[in-house]
Amino acid sequence: MKSTRSLLTLARTFALGALLTLGLPAQAQTDPLPSWNDGPAKQAIVTFVKDTTTQGSPKFVPPAERIATFDQDGTLWVEHPMYSQVIYILESVPALVKAKPELAKVAPFSTVLEILKGDRAAIAKLTMPDLEKLAAATLTGMPVDTFNAQAKKWLAEAKDPRWKKPYTELTYLPMQEVLKYLHASGYKTYIVTGGGQDFVRTYSEAVYGIPPEQVIGTAGGAKYGYTRDGKPFLTKEPKLMLNDNNAGKPEGIHLMIGRRPTMAVGNSTGDQQMLEYTKAGDGARLSMLVLHDDAKREYAYGPAQGLPATKVGIFTQALHDEALKQGWTVISMKNDWKRIFSFE
Repeated sequence: MKSTRSLLTLARTFALGALLTLGLPAQAQTDPLPSWNDGPAKQAIVTFVKDTTTQGSPKFVPPAERIATFDQDGTLWVEHPMYSQVIYILESVPALVKAKPELAKVAPFSTVLEILKGDRAAIAKLTMPDLEKLAAATLTGMPVDTFNAQAKKWLAEAKDPRWKKPYTELTYLPMQEVLKYLHASGYKTYIVTGGGQDFVRTYSEAVYGIPPEQVIGTAGGAKYGYTRDGKPFLTKEPKLMLNDNNAGKPEGIHLMIGRRPTMAVGNSTGDQQMLEYTKAGDGARLSMLVLHDDAKREYAYGPAQGLPATKVGIFTQALHDEALKQGWTVISMKNDWKRIFSFE
């Protein structure tokens, strides 16, 4: 009996020592959002998830209704100084001109060639109709499979000029943690972006764990046809089917999901209607906006809260005021995030 008690005491002592040794890491692992500072934004997410997934909670949401939508550019990854897809479009022009040499002296293609040669001032010459013309020329008129292969090749090779890393590595670690937390809690997550739907679908699963069928973006038409040997394929056409920005976001959500989200996160005026639509539903709802206010670790732009004005990812003071009025949570990149990127 004495030897048995000694063994039990030894085992308990060893277990206690192990717990004390491993206590801090074990505690850290229980935090679903370790890259977030403690504060209202983090608490809003944790409370929302617990309330909506705990059986018996008055705010419980059935699994089938757990829908969370996220803007992408500026919400899940870096959008400054220019959207990655716009860079892709510009860098696709030389190959287009090589195939059609007559375009070399035609604007806006000639303007893009100037930009790529180092004349950054020429960017100011590009108008919205110019960008639409460039997008139509570089993103359509080809089989869907050809576009997918070209986009994946570019994403594998292109690097952001500031961090010298692929664009797919410039995702925000705190937001990746939110996505994983939601997935583990039975939420279905969607990307709802003003960017090209086909472009984002080429990397969404690998980068965010969000499959292509859960990406809603600005979408063009596709035409069904056959190759000479009878194989069916789709060709991307320059026909706008959905402008997934502003009011187009809730319209796209209704079209593609058929359920009102219980949670929505954005970062600009283009996301306002999605947040309004989400918050207007019954029961527990969470609408959030990311404010880029950390010029040292990322970028600072608004012009909300006196931040520099921008044409990319505009977050106006009016939007900030509306967020406070409607009870949306504003996430301060500077104050709420311990880390921004996984490579820090």
